[in-house]
Amino acid sequence: MAFTLVGWSSAPLFLEYFTSYIDAWTANGWRYGLAALFWMPLLVVASRRNKLPPGLWKAAIVPAIVNCCGQCCFAWAPYYIDPGLMTFMLRFQIIFVAFGAYMLFPAERKVIRNPMYWLGVFAAFGGSLGVCLFGEGMPSGTTAFGILLAIAAGILFGGYSLSVRYFMSEARSAIAFGAISQYTAAGLLIIMLTVGHNHGLDAWSMTNGQFGMLALSALLAIALAHVFYYAAIARLGVAVAAGMILLQPFLTGAASYFLFDERLTGLQWLCGAAALAGAAVMLRTQHRVSKRTHEPARA
Repeated sequence: MAFTLVGWSSAPLFLEYFTSYIDAWTANGWRYGLAALFWMPLLVVASRRNKLPPGLWKAAIVPAIVNCCGQCCFAWAPYYIDPGLMTFMLRFQIIFVAFGAYMLFPAERKVIRNPMYWLGVFAAFGGSLGVCLFGEGMPSGTTAFGILLAIAAGILFGGYSLSVRYFMSEARSAIAFGAISQYTAAGLLIIMLTVGHNHGLDAWSMTNGQFGMLALSALLAIALAHVFYYAAIARLGVAVAAGMILLQPFLTGAASYFLFDERLTGLQWLCGAAALAGAAVMLRTQHRVSKRTHEPARA
């Protein structure tokens, strides 16, 4: 779980670093292309041994489309706003996931009806809104556009999580993400070759160290972090794992302060803490209600 937290906290920092050298289409195409290449041997070996779940490639289509759209918004956001603010805006996804789970999974509806859950929803939404509004000035122009991109990325990543759970619950985490990453990489590579600056060839003009950072971000923040997260859920449970991920904005914001001199106001930090506390209440309520629901069945 700690490895996942480091990987996902570093992703906006890597993207901010790449803004000086390549455009977002190029960053997306190369990063996901390398991540997909990392998992391809596993899929090939599993296929030869007839170990792939039936219908895997069909089931991966919808999660991959949603993930591809989310990655487009996610990669462009650092060109307009700093990583810390961006990461706080991504937390809007927990509200979208709550309503999505209510629509898709009947077992989740008992959680949604709990008053404490709604208290967490309002705190998460109000805190996130405060992070937007209480900067050095009201968001406008490119900053407002960057905030919208980050919120859209968070919502799409929430949809991605829901679609993975809905379509791919039977597949092991490495196999599931391996299949999704192949489709996502194909989509992002097509976009890079079509509209990317110099069709993505700008990456070849990077120094060895800069390209090494590109490869490291693909391995650390994509290829390994996703699979480690699913493995952590299996050992710690969803509530604990998702609760630890709430530390991500603070880690990214602190690192961005030292690396890129990003400075959030005191009110923004306070509102961010309130938003994450609200998210923690939502997760805690979900854990308690689901535990009560399953106890009679076990008995």
